[in-house]
Amino acid sequence: MTDITPQRLVLWGVGTSRTVRAHWALHELDLDYECRAILPRTGETLTAEYTELNPRQKIPLLQDGDFKIAESPAIAAYLSNTYGTRETALNPSEPREYATWLEWCFYAATELDATSLYVMRRHGALKHIYGESQVALESAAAYFATQLRHAEHALQDGRPFLVGGRLTTADMLLTTCLAWAVGYQVPVTAACHTYMERITSRPAYSASLAANTPRSTV
Repeated sequence: MTDITPQRLVLWGVGTSRTVRAHWALHELDLDYECRAILPRTGETLTAEYTELNPRQKIPLLQDGDFKIAESPAIAAYLSNTYGTRETALNPSEPREYATWLEWCFYAATELDATSLYVMRRHGALKHIYGESQVALESAAAYFATQLRHAEHALQDGRPFLVGGRLTTADMLLTTCLAWAVGYQVPVTAACHTYMERITSRPAYSASLAANTPRSTV
């Protein structure tokens, strides 16, 4: 954590569970930023300007002056490490808490998001691109339920946050995955649902949802 004044923070991307994480981190840290409200699969990520910034042609992407960083877990961690204070930091610093935080981040980003929920998105809402597969949908939902046991077990002790007694980016990752699952009508266990409702009651979360909403073209 440093006492750096932000240069010109620009966040590219709205409209997805992954972009909301970046907006959320910016709001939790009370940082001013410009939002470039581009969406996936609209052609907006394929322009020469954006491809120069991010050859992966994915959102979100954060620009901090001449520095660029993509991938929502990395964006949130960077913002906390760069602009967080002792009171606002979203990443723990104690070595074992930091290791546990990393474990939760990788778990949410891989086991819940990429391996489960995004598979459902590919073969559900995006089936016109990736192909329809009921088997993929069912197996991904079952895998999500199996992997969610890890979070359910941890939350049985009533902890308010995953690591260290305060909000971290791990909570943000897990919460967005839970909200995503609820949106897909995938069953979420009682302890996880209670946890999600508590975390999503934060003002910064509500602000991030508003910032992440695509603008009407009407």
